Order: sequence, then C-alpha cells, then structure tokens
Amino acid sequence: MDGARVRRRELGAFLRSRRERLAPEQVGLARGGRRRTPGLRREEVAHLAAVGVTWYTWLEQARDIQVSAGVLDAIARALLLDQNERAHLFTLAGTADPSPAAERCLLNPALREMLRNLEPLPACVQNSRYDLLAYNRTYGRLLRDLDELPAESHNCMWLAFTDPEWQRALVDREETVRVMTANFRASMAEHLAEPAWKHQLKRLQESAEFRRLWERHEVIRPQGGRTKRFRNPLVGLLHLDVVQLWLGPRIGARLLSYVPADEESRARLQQLHALVSDRP
Repeated sequence: MDGARVRRRELGAFLRSRRERLAPEQVGLARGGRRRTPGLRREEVAHLAAVGVTWYTWLEQARDIQVSAGVLDAIARALLLDQNERAHLFTLAGTADPSPAAERCLLNPALREMLRNLEPLPACVQNSRYDLLAYNRTYGRLLRDLDELPAESHNCMWLAFTDPEWQRALVDREETVRVMTANFRASMAEHLAEPAWKHQLKRLQESAEFRRLWERHEVIRPQGGRTKRFRNPLVGLLHLDVVQLWLGPRIGARLLSYVPADEESRARLQQLHALVSDRP
C-alpha cells in the first residue's frame, strides 16, 4: 500500500475518533432522539465546519480527494482539537497549518537557544510568506538593523521591494526579488482564501516592480544549497551559503542559516558578530 493511501486511512480513522468522543452539547447542538453511535454524526460535523456532508464522508472513508488548509482549519475547530491534535491533523493531510498559533508554537525556548548558539552564523526562522518569526543578533544586522523597524515590517519580501537599506545590501537584488516573487506565487496556491496571504499580496502590490513580476506568473519552490552575496553596511561584502531546515510539514516555517563560503567572509562575519554581541 502506498504512503498516500496509508495517510488517508490514518486521517479518516483520526477524524472518526475525534468525532465519536464529542457529545452534541459540547458543540452547542441538541442531543435529539436516540443515537446509534457515540459522539457526533458526520452530518453534524459537516454542518459545523460548513462543508458538504458527502465530501466529509469521503474524507473519513479515505477517498482520494483534495483538502485545503482552510477546510482543515474549519474541521479542527468543529472537532475542538487541541494544538497537538491540530498539528497531527495537518501532518496526516500533508498540509502546512496556516494559523499564527501554529507558527508561534514552533518558537519554543529550545529553538531560540539554537538561534543564539548558531552565532556568529546569521540565522532566522521564516515562514513561506517571508515573515521573520525570529532571528539571532548576527542576522539582525546582516542586511540592515532590523531592531529599528516595527514588527509589521519584518518581512523579507516587503523589505526587498520597499526598504532602501535592505535593497542596497542585496548584491544580486534583481534576481533575488524575481525568485522570491515566484516562490511566493507557488506557495500561495495552497493558501488562496486565507486572509494573511491576501493581505500580504495586497500590501506587496503597492510596489510597481512587484506587480510587474507578479504578472509573469513564474513559480519556483524554495531551494537550499545556494550562495548569496550581501553587502553589509558594517563589514563589507559577504559570500554566504544558505542552509534550510524545515520545521513543519511540507512548505511551512523553516530555519535559515548562512554559512561563510570563503575565509574572507568568515572573518567578516566574526567581525560583525563582535560588533553586535552586546545586544540582548
């Protein structure tokens, strides 16, 4: 039996188990007459999640159907799943959880300690919208002083299209923004109805350059193993190899670290770290 079929069967069994543990009163429904099986009926879950009864039945029956992150979110809420159960649901479905809570739960003390211990290597945690969820001190001064910016500006795409300091630090900026736009389009295909993604797209479209690239309809998935060039305002030119570690299923949050590609860049990173090491 192939892996996809196994996951569908596990997903169906998990949904049935969560449905059968809930009493109608727990979700605001009247118990009504005699029930032949424990818990909620399938049509009740479908009603609570605002999906079709047939479609939800097929999902529990492990049919080969498409399921979006938005629908999974609605089902998770209908079944009153806790954070661990929600994460398990999205993992079985092979879809990244788009909720802010799912991203925040990744930023535990151990991960933050890892970011600190990677210094002097610049490192950050970034989601597929290019939001910076966390970063260490070296990354905080790699392209510009991030701590000077409000939290809502901590998005690498937004900075690449609008911030002069960030733009000057990107040696190969034209190619960088083209690839970022293509990555964003490919990732957004799985999140078309989600408010955070629509808000990000609307905000980026304030840039005429972004609008021009967006209309090209290029799609590229993020890849590691690349060498990037940054012109740091404090220590000069850096050649850094990109390492990516995924922190969730499929295309979700990832830890990015930048490793010196040559000895000169290594020495300059050490110098940068010495300049910022007094920061909290």
